[in-house]
Amino acid sequence: MSNALVIAHVTQALALLIESNLGPEFGAAVKVEPRKPPADPPAEPTITVFLYQVTPNTSQRNNDLPTRASDGTLVKRPAAALDLHFLISAYGEEAELVGQRLIGAVVRALHEIPVLPKDVIEQAGERPYLAGSDLADAVQRVRFTPTVMDIDEASKLWGMLHQTPYSLSVVYQASLVFVDGRESPVPGKPVQRSVVRVLPFGSPGAPVPPGAGPRPEEPSASAGEDDATPATTPAKKAARPPAKTPARTRKKSTAPRPKGDGERN
Repeated sequence: MSNALVIAHVTQALALLIESNLGPEFGAAVKVEPRKPPADPPAEPTITVFLYQVTPNTSQRNNDLPTRASDGTLVKRPAAALDLHFLISAYGEEAELVGQRLIGAVVRALHEIPVLPKDVIEQAGERPYLAGSDLADAVQRVRFTPTVMDIDEASKLWGMLHQTPYSLSVVYQASLVFVDGRESPVPGKPVQRSVVRVLPFGSPGAPVPPGAGPRPEEPSASAGEDDATPATTPAKKAARPPAKTPARTRKKSTAPRPKGDGERN
């Protein structure tokens, strides 16, 4: 994580890294300048390091969201993740192929040292216009990767450089660069009291395990009412036996019985 000076610090450190790793092939001193390609090509051996584009890093651009709570309180310091795109051009005597030799030395240096060393960062930070930069304390180191630029993209890029003749160049991408916000989040309050309740399953107020149904010995209230209704109905019917009809007594006849021929008075 770094402050707003990180972009300029990476540009200056890249120029210093190239300058210190050109090798002994060049007897004359080579100037390495962090600037755009000049309109008038210099005759002496020169390398220009031009930052022509800054883009958000697609893999880290949303990792710090959200940075604020619902009430607006800052919970995390915002950090913008960026990629830096550099155009490195070489100039020199064309008859001696100085530009091509310089480009070969640049490619070799960045291939051998693709990660920006900490000592180079500290040395570049000694410039007065980079005072206050904290790139050396960043956890994420900057890595340089060569990128491919076709003829169409190269023509558009050099077309934006008004009245600047084309020169042999290579394109590198520096990632990952973070630019931190200025505000610091408010630390959360410590826990003053912790309350722990332990309840066995099945007790009042205890949570019900997932997928567990009601206990068989404790049927629900509605089920109990439904089961009790048909059980009491036969009992009431059994308590009321049907009334028996009283037997009718046969009355004896009081009329005199007729006498036969063999009977006498």
